[in-house]
Amino acid sequence: MSRLNRFISGIRVLDLTRHLPGPLATLLLADMGAEILKIEGPAGDEIKSLGPQDAAGRSLYYEAISAGKRTLSLDLKVPADRERFLALVDTADVLIESFRPDVMPRLGLASHMLRARNPRLIYASLSGYGRDGPLAAAAGHDANYLAYAGALAGNGTAQEPSLFYPPIADCLGSMFGLATILGALYARARDGHGCDIDIALADVIMPLQVFSLAELRATGKQPSRGADLLNGGWACYRIYATRDGREMALGAVEPKFWRAFCERADRPDWISRQSDPMPQHELVGEVTAFFADMSQAECVEKFATADCCLAPLLDLREAVAHPHHATRGLVTRAEQLDIFEAAFPAIVDGERPRRRSPREPWRET
Repeated sequence: MSRLNRFISGIRVLDLTRHLPGPLATLLLADMGAEILKIEGPAGDEIKSLGPQDAAGRSLYYEAISAGKRTLSLDLKVPADRERFLALVDTADVLIESFRPDVMPRLGLASHMLRARNPRLIYASLSGYGRDGPLAAAAGHDANYLAYAGALAGNGTAQEPSLFYPPIADCLGSMFGLATILGALYARARDGHGCDIDIALADVIMPLQVFSLAELRATGKQPSRGADLLNGGWACYRIYATRDGREMALGAVEPKFWRAFCERADRPDWISRQSDPMPQHELVGEVTAFFADMSQAECVEKFATADCCLAPLLDLREAVAHPHHATRGLVTRAEQLDIFEAAFPAIVDGERPRRRSPREPWRET
């Protein structure tokens, strides 16, 4: 077993989240050794109704995101179940929930009430728009959060914006939730106190726009789709189609990599044009024509030793089979399920994380 799988062993987490953001965060906490008890209402997690099922009728999405966890059905509106839940809270280290802000208070289970019972409890709320502000009570999903954050205005083609997949606000919410919970556990180890964490999925995109925010304030310029450095306007950093309908991803940002690309392409005249004004329509057109004259395989062969940050755009099946991922042991077949799973992407002291165990029902001891 990797040391990573023991980082936070003994930490008990009550997971009241649904769909992707919270369950992904607790999946990664489980990878690091936490004991996750996923508490669901009588109807279960709505994600069971999404995506494919196996021959036994199990939701593949639900089973994948619930690996390594135990599950328990409780109706928190029923007094007996509420008391069982409170007994679990008394010995928990972390509680993470993803309801709209008014749900837990209406159940008499607000953060301050639970932390009065258990002052060491770290209570994490992972909601759409957070607890305050004009949108606090609003429904939302990833596309809505990206829209409010200004991110969709700078991504896509000049003709239309494009959504992100995987859903980036959901996944970033998981990562910020994970990081904040781990930081809170570290702080508690020093001062003995739990805390209350309020994370809005609509907030997590803004920190990623650090460059654009700096430029907006200083110059008034804001991102324009297909016209800026990292969204298609820079010839050295964009996706190009090949003759066979495939694509190549060029990321030759540093001058040395752009020079290496240009020299291998036999176009030294392009080297000095890396600093042409944005958007570089003319240069992009020339590079587009260059790639359109080769197949993807021919591009890979031609630039194999060029060290110029050029990669073939793979589909998911190709990516899973790629030697990089195979060597790193990143994707494996899940235990007892005919699905692939991606391991926690960290090798600690030379050891890869163990494979996840399947979800199990919780049994009271």
